[in-house]
Amino acid sequence: MSERDIDISVADEIQVIRFTRPDKKNAFTGGMYDAMSEALDRAEKDDGIIANVFIGSGGIFNAGNDINDFIRRSKAGGGEGIPTPSLSFIRRLPKVTKPMIAAVDGLAIGIGTTMLFHCDLVYASPTASLRTPFLDLGLVPEAASSLTAVMRMGNARAFELLCLGEPFNAERGKEAGIINAIVPAAELEATAMKAARRLASKPRAALLAARRLMRGDPAALSAQIEAESEVFKQCMSSPEAQEAFAAFFERRPPDFAKARAKAKG
Repeated sequence: MSERDIDISVADEIQVIRFTRPDKKNAFTGGMYDAMSEALDRAEKDDGIIANVFIGSGGIFNAGNDINDFIRRSKAGGGEGIPTPSLSFIRRLPKVTKPMIAAVDGLAIGIGTTMLFHCDLVYASPTASLRTPFLDLGLVPEAASSLTAVMRMGNARAFELLCLGEPFNAERGKEAGIINAIVPAAELEATAMKAARRLASKPRAALLAARRLMRGDPAALSAQIEAESEVFKQCMSSPEAQEAFAAFFERRPPDFAKARAKAKG
């Protein structure tokens, strides 16, 4: 990971995790996942941090995983499942005890969308576009989104987002209960930081207790993450997933029917 890929800073009891890889659409690498995991762990242990704020750059929040990096790490892990840095970050999300806020400008794809279901407040610009193309890659949703999306939006909308793969613009995201408010791009970061500062001014014990009561036992989400991870691992070696990734690198539409027929011999 280049030091320019992610910037993490703390001020006024707020930890800002900023994705600074706009030339690659802020796509996450293993190093970026490691840095985010370390930042969340630090916040949990530091009484001087009360909230985490995720922010993109260059008019983009996050375009999901860096595919080249993801495939390389998956193969290096031997199991061809979700690579360790990604899974380690995902496993932390339901266990975070302090508020998480996201400022979403532009693309939020894959994990860029599913991580939002773990955030307490999500602010978006009018150009925000949420999409989860897992099935298009022959894979399944992750980060417990197969549960959190249904809990947040109901089955019909969740199926549309996660399985049909339809993009949700900012208005649709707000209507579905993913986004709290839509604000001009120029005001997005300031809006998220203002909310974080308001939380920091609240009685600390009461804030954390209220969040804990609202979220309930994280065990169900953690169990869902493990279930998704196991199915994800199985899917990664499927003919359809192999065809999807080959088509991506060859810049052509995937032919899943041909891949299935070839697998049958």
